[in-house]
Amino acid sequence: MADRLDISQRKKDHLALCAGDNVNFREKTSLFEQVELVHNALPELHADAVDSSVELLGKRLSAPIVIAAMTGGTDEAAAINQDLARAADALGLGFGLGSQRAMFVRPHTAWTFKVRERAPNVLLLGNLGMVQARQMSTGQILELCRETGSDALCIHLNPAMEIVQPGGDRDFSGGLDTIRRLVHELPIPIVVKETGCGLSRGAATLIKDCGVRHVDVSGSGGTSWVAVEAHRAVDPGERELADELWDWGIPTAASLVQIHGLGLHTIATGGLRSGTDIAKAVALGATAGGLAAPVLKAHRAGGYDGAVQFLQRLIHTVRSIMLLTGSRDVAALQRCPRILGPALARWVP
Repeated sequence: MADRLDISQRKKDHLALCAGDNVNFREKTSLFEQVELVHNALPELHADAVDSSVELLGKRLSAPIVIAAMTGGTDEAAAINQDLARAADALGLGFGLGSQRAMFVRPHTAWTFKVRERAPNVLLLGNLGMVQARQMSTGQILELCRETGSDALCIHLNPAMEIVQPGGDRDFSGGLDTIRRLVHELPIPIVVKETGCGLSRGAATLIKDCGVRHVDVSGSGGTSWVAVEAHRAVDPGERELADELWDWGIPTAASLVQIHGLGLHTIATGGLRSGTDIAKAVALGATAGGLAAPVLKAHRAGGYDGAVQFLQRLIHTVRSIMLLTGSRDVAALQRCPRILGPALARWVP
């Protein structure tokens, strides 16, 4: 019972902390400031002819934008999920659920993750931690996906967050076997994602060898989940470790250049704050860019309408940058000329 109560309280803590400004990386950035897209003064293209749509996980999005994994398990989380999924559906974007561990451990909270009635057409990404997935049967996991109507399942990797979390996981063995099992046994695609610390080329290669075709790099530079747990720590030792590892991870732009050329379909999350960041992520090879904290803050400030207006601005910016780089479609934006600063260039394998 204590563990179940802890999960609920942890979700409440995470929402409150992520809506603030004291859980960002201290020194490390996403390195998108190290990316310059080359201006095309002669795009030979009408603004209305720009096609920002992209196919991701079997669905067509109006723009390469995903509202990244949010939350679940509490009444507040349910309201946020409903509003943001509805906004994503209305605008033709993707939406990611928070970890469904709470839904599995506390079945009566399942309703907080169910958004299909409000968002019947949205690209919906389920979410489960690797450690939890390792301990569950494929049938149990499939049932979670069916309950929410998920189009794909994100298996998240978060060792840095867990080792500083009070009562967090310590055994991260068996991850590749778990991923391989789910790729072959689940009828929906698997997306392997990090949780704010990025994927290296080596890790992405191992993931691809398991049969995975979609990843979310979720790099450093935005919300530090180690920092989130630092604020929650009670034990002095846990707090000291979290403080030391606050800036741990691979910057998001660096993770994108690390895994470029592996043939993976990539979602870029971690420190993206604007349409410009999304366009830069796509220019570095991502299929789509994802945001969580900025959308949450827009929702906190203006509710459903505030979230929609923020997302509309993102779409408009991405389309404008496509015009200014002479990119008729997203594939062209992925090939557009760009200049990398030295701090990012050194990550190129």
